[in-house]
Amino acid sequence: MAYAIIKTGGRQFRVAEGDTIDVDLLDIEAGKTATFGNVLMYADGKNVTHGNPLISEAKVTAEVVEQRKDKKVIAFKFKRRKGYHRTVGHRRKLTRVKIKSISVGAKKTAANKTRE
Repeated sequence: MAYAIIKTGGRQFRVAEGDTIDVDLLDIEAGKTATFGNVLMYADGKNVTHGNPLISEAKVTAEVVEQRKDKKVIAFKFKRRKGYHRTVGHRRKLTRVKIKSISVGAKKTAANKTRE
């Protein structure tokens, strides 16, 4: 099965067609299409293509399913014998996307053969 590794929001994700993942908040409405151009690697079962650091002309197309919030994370600060304690809660904003297609474009090896 073909898969790709993409980079978005400072994180890397392994995605295949049909996968649903949560990425950091994207400014795109639900039902619209998002395109990820930072493709680090692509594998189709036999061949593996990796970029240096990115694969040129490769992109992953996804549909935005919903905008949501992650689980609440509690940060509790405490200093003993000082009467100091603080509780802070945080919920990360996420965008849930469903991967529709992975396109790699022309491969570098084919381009090198045509130049020779």
